[in-house]
Amino acid sequence: MPRYKILIVDDEEDNLALMYRTLRSKYDITKAHNAIEALEILKNEEFDCILSDHKMPLMDGVEFLKRVNDIQPKTMRLLVTAYSDVKILIDAINYAKIYRYIKKPYSPDELVMIVESALETYQLKIDNENLITDLQDLFSGTVKAIIEALDAKDTFTSGRSKRVAFYALKMVNKLALKPEEASRIELAGLLHDIGMIGVAEDILNKSQKLTQEEYDKVKMHVFYSIKILEDIKQLNEITEIIKYHHEYYNGKGYPYGLKGEEIPLGSRIIAIADAFDSMVSNRAYRSSKTPDEAVQILEQGAGEQFDPNLVEIFKSILPEAMNEIEQYADNTPTNNYEIAKPQQE
Repeated sequence: MPRYKILIVDDEEDNLALMYRTLRSKYDITKAHNAIEALEILKNEEFDCILSDHKMPLMDGVEFLKRVNDIQPKTMRLLVTAYSDVKILIDAINYAKIYRYIKKPYSPDELVMIVESALETYQLKIDNENLITDLQDLFSGTVKAIIEALDAKDTFTSGRSKRVAFYALKMVNKLALKPEEASRIELAGLLHDIGMIGVAEDILNKSQKLTQEEYDKVKMHVFYSIKILEDIKQLNEITEIIKYHHEYYNGKGYPYGLKGEEIPLGSRIIAIADAFDSMVSNRAYRSSKTPDEAVQILEQGAGEQFDPNLVEIFKSILPEAMNEIEQYADNTPTNNYEIAKPQQE
């Protein structure tokens, strides 16, 4: 069990000595005789728990613990007070965000019980944060492995998922969407073509134009994507975006025939980013188009294949986006992902 560090603050030596004697056998204790002294200590040390008297010269306990919350927000804060004034307690809770207050006079057993409870809560928070970090690392590793598997299968797709995510994120920023939604759309851009893993390599690498039968097999990649991702609970909302990114604004897309705003916003964004990057990238059976040519095709498809408002958004972010891709083409990370340069004529 860890030996926690506790800072006790009181301007009365007898009170300070009582807290010290009560807690020193189980915890590493540091004493301060006023808030100013305590703040100096906090410049160089971190503590798991701080007990502060309320009525002190120079600065009272509520103001002191409020400052502690600003500089060491994870620290558990306890206010020791002889007063029962409701306003004081409300300020302590709202502004200093104390865990509890300790009413004077208190018994040593009561003090120990409250401190133990505070530190149990502290440890639970730390354990949860560590668990979340571990899960995020595991999740990020899973996503990275999926993308690398796709890139290894088909040279055409290599780097495309990162560029599609990059264009989509630029559009999302322009739309000023909430960070959570932005993250979902960005991740959907990274994973939007993962189902291509299920498409035969001889079709993906064919040097002639695909037959209708072969194209129908390529279209199955949407269902393959759903199958690959559906059991990853954290990706449920991302899978919904991927599921519809080949729907057309006029309802003539695939696989479900949704139209207009029936299609999720993220799917409509990915559709444009994906189409543009596909056009400016080389395929086995055709050369790439220039960015200007690709934009003209997007404009022609506005209202038919693509959301016309989002096409305008894409056009507005494209110059800056292309400039960044040119500038950072050599594996420079953007928003935690590496951007690969499109192949152009």
